[in-house]
Amino acid sequence: MSQLHDGATLTLVVNPSAGRGRAAKLLPSVTAALVAGLPGGSLKVIRTTDWADSKRHCEEVVAAAEESGVDGRRDSLVVMGGDGMMHLGLNAAAQTQVPLGVIPGGRGNDFCRGVGVGTDPLAAVQTILAGHLRRIDLASVTGKLIDGSEHRWVGCIVSTGFDGRVGYRADQMKRSYGGLEYVVATLAELRSFEPLAYRMIVDGVPREQTAMFIAVGNAAYYGGGMQACPNADLNDGLLDLTVINPVSRATLLRLLPSMFTGGFVKDPAAELLRAKEVVLDGDGLYAMADGEELGPVPVTVRAVRDALSIYVQGPQ
Repeated sequence: MSQLHDGATLTLVVNPSAGRGRAAKLLPSVTAALVAGLPGGSLKVIRTTDWADSKRHCEEVVAAAEESGVDGRRDSLVVMGGDGMMHLGLNAAAQTQVPLGVIPGGRGNDFCRGVGVGTDPLAAVQTILAGHLRRIDLASVTGKLIDGSEHRWVGCIVSTGFDGRVGYRADQMKRSYGGLEYVVATLAELRSFEPLAYRMIVDGVPREQTAMFIAVGNAAYYGGGMQACPNADLNDGLLDLTVINPVSRATLLRLLPSMFTGGFVKDPAAELLRAKEVVLDGDGLYAMADGEELGPVPVTVRAVRDALSIYVQGPQ
C-alpha cells in the first residue's frame, strides 16, 4: 500500500446497475481487494440508486476529502461503474487536490482506457493501491445544458454529429448486445444519415462546413474503445479535433473497424486539428460526452490544464 493511503479513507461510490448489473457482480471481489490492500487505511462503500444520488454522493465525498489533507495524506474518491459514473466522479473532483480512483464496471469504460487504467477492474484496484497520482487536463463545456446547469467537465470526447446520434441511440438501448451496442447503433443510424452543417469557432476563427462528424477530444476514446482522437495528449493543454468530411454511407461503414485502432485517420476523409477552445454549433446537432447527454448546441469546449488528480499506473 502507498503511504498516501496510510491513515486515509477511500470512499468507493458505485452504481450497481452499471454494465447491466456487471458492477454489482464485481463489487465483492473489488471491495475484498481494496480491504486487503489497505492495512493502514479504511474503505467506505456507497451504493447509489440513480444519477442524482451518485452525483450527490460524489460531491459530498470530495467536499469532505478536501478537509482531510494532513502530512501528505488525503482521503480519496473512488468511482466504479460505466463512463457515466466516471463523468460524475471527475466533475466532483475537478480543480481540487482530492485524488480520484476509477474502476471500470460498465459497458464502454472509455475514460479508464483514455487515462491508461485499462478495463480490468482488479488491475484498476491495484493501480489505486499503488498510489501513483497524475495531474491531467480536462475539457470544460459551457452552454445551456440538459440538467439545467451551464457547465460540465468532460474527460473523453464531445460528440455532436453522426457519432453523437449513435451515442444517444446506444445509451437508450434496453437490450444488451454484449458490448457491441455502439456498433449496432451505428448500423441503425447509417440507414438515413446525411452530412450535417457545422458552424464552429476554432480558437477565435469562424469555420463553416458540412461533415459526418467532428469529435472534440480531451482523451482518445469513446463508443466502447473507438479511438476517435488517437493522438490526444492528457497534458498538452489542447483539444484534439477529428473531422470526418462528407463521405458515402458505405465509406463511413468501411471506416468503422479502423476506428478501434485509430487507423481511420489515414483516410482522405479524415482531418485532424488541435485547438484550445472550440465553439460547436449547427443545424441538427446535439452534444454528448462521456456517455452522457450534454444538451443542444451551441456549446463551448475549452481545454483546461492540470484540472484533475487521478491514480494511474506507474510513476508519472
